[in-house]
This record gives sequence, structure tokens and C-alpha cells, in this order.
Amino acid sequence: METIKIIVEDKENGMRIDKLLLAKNPGTSRTQIQGYIQDGNLCVNGKTQKANYKVRTGDDVIFTIPDSVNMDILPQNIPLEIVYEDQDVIVINKPSGMIVHPSAGIYQDTLVNALLYHCKDLSGINGVNRPGIVHRIDKDTSGLLMVAKNDLAHQSLSLQLQNKTVDRLYYALVHGVIEHNYGKIDAPIGRDPNDRQAMKVTDINAKSAVTNFRVVERYKNYTLVECQLETGRTHQIRVHMQYIGHPVVGDPKYGRRKDDTSFGQYLHAKVLGFEHPRTHEHLLFDSDLPEPFIKKIEEIKGEEYWLK
Repeated sequence: METIKIIVEDKENGMRIDKLLLAKNPGTSRTQIQGYIQDGNLCVNGKTQKANYKVRTGDDVIFTIPDSVNMDILPQNIPLEIVYEDQDVIVINKPSGMIVHPSAGIYQDTLVNALLYHCKDLSGINGVNRPGIVHRIDKDTSGLLMVAKNDLAHQSLSLQLQNKTVDRLYYALVHGVIEHNYGKIDAPIGRDPNDRQAMKVTDINAKSAVTNFRVVERYKNYTLVECQLETGRTHQIRVHMQYIGHPVVGDPKYGRRKDDTSFGQYLHAKVLGFEHPRTHEHLLFDSDLPEPFIKKIEEIKGEEYWLK
């Protein structure tokens, strides 16, 4: 473990902390630094900070680079549904209920534990707790996820996400009948001050968030929608659908109290497309809805059915 201590100088005043740390550590990528910061390895004046923190003259910065090996994160023989794999990338169809990567107090039964058993080569850009992880989907959301097997792939896929060139389509079953065939939800999302584990539409300390949706089918009391993300905020689809009065069915945090949450929220990352980091071929994957999701739709179809 390496600890770096910095006292911010006048000429550095106003810089983002991740840019400052990159300048001080030219052998480390900015993505790696952001990953270490997200894992809680940065303190400024005794308080943890985020990568977008802007430093001030005299700030006392302590940044820790963890060892390359973390014995707490062990491989586990957990079955994976691998949709595609080559020397650079893996595309996984993640089941509902599986956490993507370890975090404080959670070191087992995650997708990362399964990947460490399956692969000998995963990118290390995001740190030891999140090897290969380029993006995440929530624990109770199922669907397609791309994983980087080396740093070249990780940098390419991360850049594509930043440039919004990755194809991502989600299917969500929501409460209520949406009358419009198409919609666009443009509403900023930030942390809920009353629940630090929840997000909400707010203008306070928020980031822009845009979700486009298309109605796939209407039922008596529900609607199946296809959602396309323009941004990738935490819990974005779940928060946005709740905001317009159509929360995702089964959502334990943003849904309705009487929902059956035994499956998790009925939200599935159905389509994923990206440019291959090495060959530059455009890859596009489409996954089936999970069996409990299909059964739920069949159950609803037994009620009065609405036309598209």
C-alpha cells in the first residue's frame, strides 16, 4: 500500500482532485485514480471526498493506492451466463439478486468473485475490489453487462460510455397505464437528503439525467416499456419512472409498498452494443427476459388486455 500526501499550492487552487492526483502520479491512469477514490482511498482535511472535488490552497490531501492483491476478494465457483467472450471482453447476463462487485462488508457471492474464478486476466484499472468492471447494474436488476479483461479494453469501453456511444436498452414493467407511446424524462438526479442510500429528482447537488422510453405493451394496470439511457446515473430508470408516477413493479426502494419483491424489480438490461476495443467491430447483444419476468407478464395478460 502506498500513501501519498499533498499540500495544495496556490497554482493548483480550483483543480479537480482527480486531475491533481493524475499530475502527481503520471504512471497511473485517471480511471484508476477515480476507482481508488470511489473505494474511499482519498481524504481531504480529514474527510473523504469524491473525484470531482475542487481543491483549495492549503488543503491537506492523503491519497492511498492499495496493494495489487486483496486476499479478502477470493474467486468463487459461481455459475455465469456468458453471452460472449474473447481475449479482451466478456459479456455477462447477470441474474437479479447478484451484486456486481464487493464493497464494505460484502466480500463474497458477487459477480467479481465469480469472474475471478472464471478468468485469470481482468483489467486492474478500477482497483482490486472491482477488477474488469466498466459499468454496473443494480443488484436486483438483471441483464447484460460488459467486463474488460485488460486495461486496453477497459479504457476503450470506458471512453465509449463517456462519449455515450454504447447501446443500452432496458425493459421495465411499471405500474399504471402510460398513455403516450413515447416519452423523454429530463430531470436531474441527486442524493436523497432523507435517505443516503436513495436517489431522487432534485436540483440540489444533482447531475443531469435523461431517460427516453417507448411503450411496448399496455395492460389493465401496468405498462411494459423500453428505456434508453442518455446518462447513467445511479438508479436512474427506477427514480425517473417513480417521478412520473409509474414506478417499476417490485422495486423495494422506489416501488409501491404492497409489491411482491421476492424477484426484485422487474427491470432488465436487454440490449447492449459497443465497439470492440481491438477489432473495432460493432457488437450487439440481445437477451431474453428472465423467466420470473415472463411469468409476471403472462399473469398480467390474464387480466383485461389493452392494445398497443
